[in-house]
Amino acid sequence: MAYGEKSQTRLIDTSKASAARMYDWLLGGTENYEVDRDACSELLKIAPSTQQLARTNRDFLRRVVRILAAEIGIDQFLDHGSGLPTQDNVHEVAQRVRPGAKVVYVDNDPMVLAHARTSLDDNENTMVLDYDMRSTGDIRRATEGFLNWSRPIAALFVSVLHCLPDADDEKDPAAVVRAVADQLVPGSYMVICQLVSDDPAVRHGVTQLMADATNGHWGRVRETHEVRRYFDPLEIEDPPGLVDVIDWRPDSPPPPAHLRPTDWVEWGGVGCITG
Repeated sequence: MAYGEKSQTRLIDTSKASAARMYDWLLGGTENYEVDRDACSELLKIAPSTQQLARTNRDFLRRVVRILAAEIGIDQFLDHGSGLPTQDNVHEVAQRVRPGAKVVYVDNDPMVLAHARTSLDDNENTMVLDYDMRSTGDIRRATEGFLNWSRPIAALFVSVLHCLPDADDEKDPAAVVRAVADQLVPGSYMVICQLVSDDPAVRHGVTQLMADATNGHWGRVRETHEVRRYFDPLEIEDPPGLVDVIDWRPDSPPPPAHLRPTDWVEWGGVGCITG
């Protein structure tokens, strides 16, 4: 049993698409339903590079976790909106480098939770939390005794903040990021990226499609200057700074400009808590 497991009480709704299951399909997974595949088909009409972006984002997640663990020595990870388990999940990448690394997965999608608990059944250094990622105080309290909050932690917000709508209170994405940053000690890191587009038609089209397909469980596609605001409390790792994540310390030369998506990109980077 994964540390901190709670019983599953909510049913999986197959009448509406799920962002997590759509992402699974885009990555070539099988944990999705017809409603998710139909929504992906419509999404690809608006933004044809969506499948490429999903894979690019997953590669970024693997790289950044490996680098934080191997080069910086981070051995505690808090993954917000972790999504369905796939190849090279955060705990697999981190524990390959640091066998004792601890990983907390936070998600409130019933299917994600069910699969995470099954796949992590025998890993005592993982924890699965059934929480909305905006419940930062609850998450902190639930992880006391598992994570050591007096030591550096890497908090991950990888391709999830576009699932959160804007708000005038602590539920706003920028406020959520700041709340987590305020809990972390110096030497901690935050990994943040989300979907952005310079094309208003893509931003509005995708936002409306996803809001309709997921029954409102969506935020919006944003612009780079809005994502930059998430990093206000952080010291940005530079190079490479804030970039299309395909350019964040790539393992091989990234594709030339003419082979890159032009409709939207996954944009962000890594920031450090300095005190």
